[in-house]
Amino acid sequence: MATTGLSPETEADIARVTEVLHMATPRWNVRILLALNEPPQRYNQIAAKLPHLQSGQLHPKIQSLCDAGLVERTEYSPRHVAYSLTERGRQLLPVLPVIANWAETYLEKPKVPLSVIEQVEDSLTLLTRRQAPAILWVLKTRDEVSARALAHLVIPDGTWTNIYPPLRQLIDDGLVVSNGSGQPYRLSPSGAALGPVFGALSMWAAGRPMDHAPHHPLWGRPDPSTAPGSLPWASHQARTPAPAIPTSPPAPRPGPVWNRGELFSHAGPPRPKTALPTGGARR
Repeated sequence: MATTGLSPETEADIARVTEVLHMATPRWNVRILLALNEPPQRYNQIAAKLPHLQSGQLHPKIQSLCDAGLVERTEYSPRHVAYSLTERGRQLLPVLPVIANWAETYLEKPKVPLSVIEQVEDSLTLLTRRQAPAILWVLKTRDEVSARALAHLVIPDGTWTNIYPPLRQLIDDGLVVSNGSGQPYRLSPSGAALGPVFGALSMWAAGRPMDHAPHHPLWGRPDPSTAPGSLPWASHQARTPAPAIPTSPPAPRPGPVWNRGELFSHAGPPRPKTALPTGGARR
């Protein structure tokens, strides 16, 4: 993703967060990860936990998670194959309660209440919108930005007016606001409150402990407002049962003090190169 105008460290952090979102957002992926949060299981055992997943859809989903390094396949014999979470897959699960906490406060409450996992899925869909992580990053950094300046930072190689479709989508989602045509754009209260979510995603992607998230150089900054946003987003799609989200992680312990501009480009263990699912599913 070309983002000239942003530092290489910032570009790397945005790219890592975007990668995580594309791993987790495709429909059923989070549910499969939760279903695998147990000792190794055979394919039929996993399928029994996800009866609403149509026949033939589960295997390619599991394969994509294996390619992403979140699930591992162990062949004990040609007729005995089991699947389990990798260590990286298990480390991703504590991010889910952070997303759920944001969703509980800032997603609009539909007439039919959503489960926690449904709220997490809806939140991930919002964050995987085209250019969303980069736009939200810039607005968090600069408070208010014109569309032209935002385009120069986020899509410098394209026509600057191409920034308007993703901006309008983020406004419809309630994460970005503006006072009108020609006026600068800024984060809504719900967009600003995404700090813990992006901080957690960034820490996981960089191989750092989750309790360092409050000290992220950007997303660890205090929110300017704790009031829920006035432009919530809600899904009214049909829903299906899902595994329970793990309980919220413990309160963070004091973490390191980051040097200005440090965004983990040389921190944490190197991540293996993995194949990713193609794009983020839109539900």
